[in-house]
Amino acid sequence: MIVAEAVGRALAACGAGTAFGVVGSGNFHVTNALVASGVRFFAARHECGAATMADAYARMSGEVGIVSVHQGPGLTNAMTGIAEAAKSRTPLIVLAGEATEARSNFHIDQDALAVAVGAVPMRAEAPESAAWQAAQAYRVAREERRTVLLNLPLGVQSQPCGPPPAGMEPGHWATALLGAGDEEDRPGGSRGSAARPAGEGGRSGRSAGAPLDDGAVGELARLLAESRRPVFIAGRGARRARRELEDLADQAGALLATSAVAKGLFRGSPWDLDVSGGFATPLAAELISGADLVVGWGCALNMWTTRHGALVPPGAKVAQVDLDGAALGAHVPADLGVVGDAGTVASAVTTRLAGAAAPGYRSAELARRIQAEGRWRDVPYEDESGGGRIDPRTLTIGLDDLLPIERIVSIDSGNFMGYPSMFLDVPDEGGFCFTQAFQSIGLGLATAIGAAVARPDRLPVAALGDGGALMGLAELETVVRLGLPMVIVVYDDEAYGAEVHHFGPHGHPLDTVTFPPADLAAIARGHGFAAVTVTAAPDLAGVADWLKGPRDRPLLVHAKVIRNRGSWWLEEAFKGH
Repeated sequence: MIVAEAVGRALAACGAGTAFGVVGSGNFHVTNALVASGVRFFAARHECGAATMADAYARMSGEVGIVSVHQGPGLTNAMTGIAEAAKSRTPLIVLAGEATEARSNFHIDQDALAVAVGAVPMRAEAPESAAWQAAQAYRVAREERRTVLLNLPLGVQSQPCGPPPAGMEPGHWATALLGAGDEEDRPGGSRGSAARPAGEGGRSGRSAGAPLDDGAVGELARLLAESRRPVFIAGRGARRARRELEDLADQAGALLATSAVAKGLFRGSPWDLDVSGGFATPLAAELISGADLVVGWGCALNMWTTRHGALVPPGAKVAQVDLDGAALGAHVPADLGVVGDAGTVASAVTTRLAGAAAPGYRSAELARRIQAEGRWRDVPYEDESGGGRIDPRTLTIGLDDLLPIERIVSIDSGNFMGYPSMFLDVPDEGGFCFTQAFQSIGLGLATAIGAAVARPDRLPVAALGDGGALMGLAELETVVRLGLPMVIVVYDDEAYGAEVHHFGPHGHPLDTVTFPPADLAAIARGHGFAAVTVTAAPDLAGVADWLKGPRDRPLLVHAKVIRNRGSWWLEEAFKGH
């Protein structure tokens, strides 16, 4: 076999099961090797879309994501999606051909690109070590939760290399490869930098199994025992720790909230405040800002989650639990930081508090308030629909009523994004995919495709602005080709609304950020979609009709939304600048 084939087989043996990409000459053989090894491959129409699909798939499946791209422009096209994944610490491997000849049109410094966005560059340097290096890339992605660029130099890819040791099954081969952590054991190599992720100095993250700091665990137990109004805010790092966090919250009398990326984690709990931050309901903001102890669990407590610190009241204690020690106190000063897995720490603290249950923040009256006021649709508003445009709140509540609750909602970025994030409910943390760490518009449709592949049991719903929809337009064909029964909702204000409402009030000209009408429904039909244009609530009957039918085509909802003012959450965000 050749090196490209060995790399594909090694990744499949390590556990890779699904890959996305756009195939060119530089990644043709490695992609075919993945497919021949049983890995499902989903072709995107643009490399940025492919990277974002792989990112969303990894988030919602819990597996390592794989994206395969051509050297040079294939990688540069993918960089926005790779930056989002790297900033989110998504376990993702980017397979990229690499032109090492400086005179090649395709030649760029691919390592530098990876480092610039926070990814880890690695390289298949020689035939005898290529499979081992692929396994190490998989280990770094999986165990350290990093986005890894595995460069595949064109001159190395085509070289012959030996097969796995005779009689060794793929699973055993993977175990042997992943266990070859000592650089002296590296096939065909000796001690040297090739065994380390380039630019990282071999740094390893603390694993979930590392010993906990007993003193820090005891101190967190003490803070909870003394607290009268504790609030837990769980982030992406706690999405698999619901049971442990609820057990501890019951013991300490804590209320439960999440960052946006973990929306739905505590759905069904009578103490669930939903999202903390810009998307928080008035009740959630009131109760979180009234806490005397805020504990972040796998949550950065950044400016979005805390409304620029406004939701962390003066005098309140702040504790943070995170696998990454560097995250502790990075955005909000922390009185206590605990390095460790959220579920493991929560269980240890629960054991410390055994027999010391306290009412904390909880009361029968508060439970009634959460039941009555705990969702955005419970908050009264004045419907501003009219003049051929629908209020996005009315639109989104109508969709929430119509669409089955077993859904997976993916959100693009922009002025509109608060409406689906706040008014579309989800059944649990597996129902919301939020690729917003890089704040790029145009990733929403690809996000929805990756999420749909990860969760085929749920109705995929993509919420996009018109700007982001037009940026990601190529992937409409992908939705149809894959046969995804997706609902795409485009909130169309014929502008880059965030810029309009940021600069408009100051009298700046807006010609560069406003656009003439586009018939997005017609564009969707041209790709094979069913489509409905919505300018008022009765137009949602078209969505109801589609839901009653065979759903043999995806549906695009072209919603012409009001545009007289910015969304309130965005106005709140602008105050922080």
